[in-house]
Amino acid sequence: MKQLSRILLASGMLLGLAATGCSKGKAAGLKVGLILLHPAASSTYDKNFYDGFKAAQKRLGFKAVIKENIPEGDLCQTTAEEMAEQGCNIIIADSFGHEDYMIAAAKKYPNTYFCHATGTQAATAGVNNFYNAFASIYEGRYLAGVAAGLKLKEMYGDNITAEQAKVGYVGAYPYAEVKSGYTSWYLGLKSVVGNATMEVKFTNSWYDETAEKTVAELLISRGAKLLSQHADSYGAPTACENAGIPNVSYNGSTLGKCPNTFLVSSKIDWEPYYEHVIDCYMDEEKTLEKDYVGTVETGSVKLTEFSKNCASGTKEFVEQVKEELKNGTRHVFDVNTFTIGGAAPTEASVAPNKIYTYNYPEGTTFLDNGFYHESFYRSAPSFDVDIDGITILS
Repeated sequence: MKQLSRILLASGMLLGLAATGCSKGKAAGLKVGLILLHPAASSTYDKNFYDGFKAAQKRLGFKAVIKENIPEGDLCQTTAEEMAEQGCNIIIADSFGHEDYMIAAAKKYPNTYFCHATGTQAATAGVNNFYNAFASIYEGRYLAGVAAGLKLKEMYGDNITAEQAKVGYVGAYPYAEVKSGYTSWYLGLKSVVGNATMEVKFTNSWYDETAEKTVAELLISRGAKLLSQHADSYGAPTACENAGIPNVSYNGSTLGKCPNTFLVSSKIDWEPYYEHVIDCYMDEEKTLEKDYVGTVETGSVKLTEFSKNCASGTKEFVEQVKEELKNGTRHVFDVNTFTIGGAAPTEASVAPNKIYTYNYPEGTTFLDNGFYHESFYRSAPSFDVDIDGITILS
């Protein structure tokens, strides 16, 4: 780990810092823009960004410019440039496909901060005022997976059969962000139910309520006893509620619409990042990281309240696991907990697919001290390996 840390420090990518030194009302003179892929009211993903933004605005007092339903195309660049012309000091976009357009806008307005969540190019694009951010959400998903495993054991007992231990996952795209998420969730569940298996099917859309509901219904029809998802609508949770199948959500609680089946949700709380960006912008002595990773310690990775549908003792057990993750006695991608093609993971078998624009430092090692180091060299997830126990449906 010392070698990895030296490489990271040299590249200027300091991760997991304290969120902010901003005091209440400090940013009253700033104008900050937020670009959302979908309307906040209809998408758990965008609503999560929106809620954090409004919380930061209430605390710091900046002027807000919010544009919703901005697709991953030229309109993103146009919107970002219009925000810069309107005097926005900082502009933040929330979707993976916004990145190229944010970079193009950043080149035209060098005195404005352009921040992009989930992206991969900030460290290599050569644009001084463009930044990426993410969080160690794989830890949150792992904890939510533990809660799911406890529910399965409550439903079927300690001698749970392979048929009873089958779960499903509705994914958006076969991107590293999604694969890292469902793998960490599955490993959390598997830490409780050792014979668990999972089927995954992609919708090839971040937001398609009909497709997400249809995929969820398919997984249930194939024998899934519990579902989770990385998708932005209420489609999958609604299918679970209709079928009476327990569901672990993402980005926020679906308890209001799914009172009988919702268990818990992991989420990234973006408020600490917004405040951190503003603090860096206003303090000339501080430099905003090219790749910022929020953590449990910064308040960026959270679970919602556990619903009454969870197994008895879930909250206490999950808190214990969280402490183990924090103190380093447990790791999400521990090489002793999964195999790839029937073999133990090796550096060669887990090295990330280079389909994304990212030049890893010379000597990069993803396996060290017995576990895969997720969100270490860049903020966005990089784990995109198919491990044993997970089946991808075509």
